[in-house]
Amino acid sequence: MLSRKGLIPEDYLLTRLAEDVLQPKFKAKPRKARFVAKNGTCNVAHTNIREQGRFLQDVFTTLVDLKWLHTLIIFTMSFLCSWLLFGMIWWLIAFAHGDLDARGDGFVPCVTDIHSFSSAFLFSIEVQVTIGFGGRMVTEECVSAIFVLIAQNIVGLLINAIMLGCIFMKTAQAHRRAETLIFSKHAVVCVRNNRLCFMIRIGDLRKSMIISATVRMQVVRRTSTPEGEVVPLDQIDIHMDNPIGTNGVFLVSPLVICHVIDPHSPLYELSASDLLHDDVEVIVVLEGVVETTGITTQARTSYVSEEILWGQRFVPTVSEEDGMYAVDYSKFGNTVKVPTPCCSAKVLDEAGGLAQVKLNEGATSRPTARRRRASTMRRKSTKES
Repeated sequence: MLSRKGLIPEDYLLTRLAEDVLQPKFKAKPRKARFVAKNGTCNVAHTNIREQGRFLQDVFTTLVDLKWLHTLIIFTMSFLCSWLLFGMIWWLIAFAHGDLDARGDGFVPCVTDIHSFSSAFLFSIEVQVTIGFGGRMVTEECVSAIFVLIAQNIVGLLINAIMLGCIFMKTAQAHRRAETLIFSKHAVVCVRNNRLCFMIRIGDLRKSMIISATVRMQVVRRTSTPEGEVVPLDQIDIHMDNPIGTNGVFLVSPLVICHVIDPHSPLYELSASDLLHDDVEVIVVLEGVVETTGITTQARTSYVSEEILWGQRFVPTVSEEDGMYAVDYSKFGNTVKVPTPCCSAKVLDEAGGLAQVKLNEGATSRPTARRRRASTMRRKSTKES
């Protein structure tokens, strides 16, 4: 229809139809699922849990882990149920003592001004939240009413402590602080100090610092043991070289975290071509103590094979301006290409190191350059003749 109106040429339509019908379609190799998402959530589903009662043994943690909607529903229902329960108890006490019937002036009720369940419910609310409007009160006529008054006060305090503590913990959860801890979108592999290195960049957007910040890395891959056991998610630790040379990082400005790929590294046999077909996932965990609250926080992310850039490095983000250091977060994830061998660190070490590889490349490139110059001179002489 579009071709008839002159909007799209007829031959384009025929070409597209021919391509869709005749050309075979190839599907890319399916990648394995991520173990940790880019935002830090773990891609793990717990199924067939038979001992569900274990969650009730730690009620407080279960309430904190619930969604906000469920927490607010439980918060409201806990108070309403307790008010209704003790309202029924106060009504039963008044009914058993005969307070609901009209009596003479000399009659002393257990609770004054209770004439129905509605008034008993209002008195229950006044007792538990300590409002005390002054119209209803407990007398010394009934001992049971005094014990119920004490019990309701204790239950009300327990509900207040648990529910308010739950709301506070949900609002002050550590992962909220992790929202301002950022990681570079890609990891890079390049040469630093004549060694092949795996590097990422981390940063903190807030001025309040993360105290005793540490960075840990793990490689998650499918491995098999010499006995034939297949480990689908083998977590292998990666040794980190912190930029300041200590156990913790001083995360005031963005830092490049470097891992030297040595014979002890799980990435020792990984080359640039291996990233195209191997399922490699590197998990990065940043952990520290929030300066303002003293709560330990943790931020996580991961890098799969497609997110590891071989032969690139991060551009600087810190510059000195007007006597202070300025951080340009628009360059946080920017990278530039640098000369990097495409072979693995193992092949690089077997070849004699980076210096020897450069020497060999220079020796092989010289005859090639000479042949090119000779062929160019022959072409020029042929044209002149």
